[in-house]
Amino acid sequence: MYLRICIVDDSKFMRNLLHKMFTEFGYSVVGEASNGKEGVQIVNELSPDLVTLDITMPEMNGIEALEEIKKLHPSTKVIMVSSLNSRQQVLEAVEKGASDFIMKPFDKNTFHEMLKKIL
Repeated sequence: MYLRICIVDDSKFMRNLLHKMFTEFGYSVVGEASNGKEGVQIVNELSPDLVTLDITMPEMNGIEALEEIKKLHPSTKVIMVSSLNSRQQVLEAVEKGASDFIMKPFDKNTFHEMLKKIL
């Protein structure tokens, strides 16, 4: 299955980790961004099928970026990725259109199963 994926996270380490996992799973990463504002821009430019969004980022946080992305691209799947264990933020993200949510650090196999479920 050919899917176009964008990764949005202010941690270069996390972007690299996600990129490596998506590649191992057979998916294509078409763009990366280090903050929510850049993330919205690359989603507008590249129209990916799936976006991973960190919640805590500079310039525009993941919840704000999620709102913009879903407004402009309602069919784009969005997975929220965060180290914050906040029930309120999980509920808010799902309420605003996130497909799912995963906490850092996460198990590669668990992440892959979640992807298959969403896609």
